[in-house]
Amino acid sequence: MRDFFLWMNETPWSIALRESFYMWPMLEAAHVMILMLFVGTIIMVDLRLLGLAFKGVPASEMDKRILPLTILGFVLLVITGLALFYAKPMVYYHSVFFRVKLVLIVAAMVNILVFHFRVQKDQASWDTA
Repeated sequence: MRDFFLWMNETPWSIALRESFYMWPMLEAAHVMILMLFVGTIIMVDLRLLGLAFKGVPASEMDKRILPLTILGFVLLVITGLALFYAKPMVYYHSVFFRVKLVLIVAAMVNILVFHFRVQKDQASWDTA
């Protein structure tokens, strides 16, 4: 993998992105703002499920309205994250924090899959709760 990332690090696009005065900061800012969209939509649904907010909205309706924004946020996060990685692959390859972040993302994905395919099966009954 290291050799591939070394090669990636020396491609003209990677160098241009990394050394860009405007593109790198805009990409990083976009990544952070999209992260806020992603986490914000999850928090909204969680608050509804806990009964702390949006009590007048059925849980299934809340999920139906918010889930497309959450998915959009995730897709945009992946795209901007890959672009950030592409710009500095060797920096992130050697970063312990980046590796921990990837492990946490995988754990979150497992949590999402368990929630949507096991816990959420009886979502219709949540609307009355």
